[in-house]
Amino acid sequence: MSAAPPVAPPSLDKDPRRIAGMFNAIAHRYDQLNHLLSAGLDRRWRRLAVAALDLQGGDRVLDVCTGTADLAVTVSRHLPAPRAVLGVDFAGAMLALGQRKLRAAGVHRIVRLVRGDACRLPCGSETVDAVTVGFGIRNVVQTGRAIDEIFRVLKPGGRLAILEFGEPRVPVLRSIYLWYFRQVLPRIGRLLSRHGEAYAYLPASVSAFLTPDAFAALLRETGFSELRVDRLTWGVVYLYVGCKPAGG
Repeated sequence: MSAAPPVAPPSLDKDPRRIAGMFNAIAHRYDQLNHLLSAGLDRRWRRLAVAALDLQGGDRVLDVCTGTADLAVTVSRHLPAPRAVLGVDFAGAMLALGQRKLRAAGVHRIVRLVRGDACRLPCGSETVDAVTVGFGIRNVVQTGRAIDEIFRVLKPGGRLAILEFGEPRVPVLRSIYLWYFRQVLPRIGRLLSRHGEAYAYLPASVSAFLTPDAFAALLRETGFSELRVDRLTWGVVYLYVGCKPAGG
């Protein structure tokens, strides 16, 4: 009996049409799987990101790679309340689900969702007070260009908060996490979403993304100051917080 052929590694091609199609295909299960696979911790991570923005009330906030708008909704509920929140994503099915969520949450007058590209943000220069990105920056084909765009649209003194997956540094935790992330999570995701590629892509894209130190260096090179990098849940997630200099 011949050996089974090796399983091909997931493609890390980040062509916007491919990534949008993949997320559109799992949109119907996306929120449920996020909460399940993170044991509900995703809600806490988003609250920490919004708190880091230090919103003053009446702010205009841009949520890049908004997906189904979970982070945009969290921003809209902050007190003091923002004036407006704009969520941008290139996956139409995700945005449609997000729009229903906004109405159910009663925040559709504060939050507006538009289809757009993180590398060509539909905002004028220096027009927003704060920017958030929740678990989407690693999916952008040109990470540096997206960060440049975020810097462009922020007002001087504006703040940035980015959540992105990482990998624990403690050896025992790292081994357990990588086993779960690479072996268990794809199987659960495939079972519930009926889409094998998306949840194989997730762990592969995290491992292939810039290290926390390298991503922090990119933010500094772009011009962000007062940079803070927080490890959340033992390094499963990283929160990057920065400020566009008042003179920048």
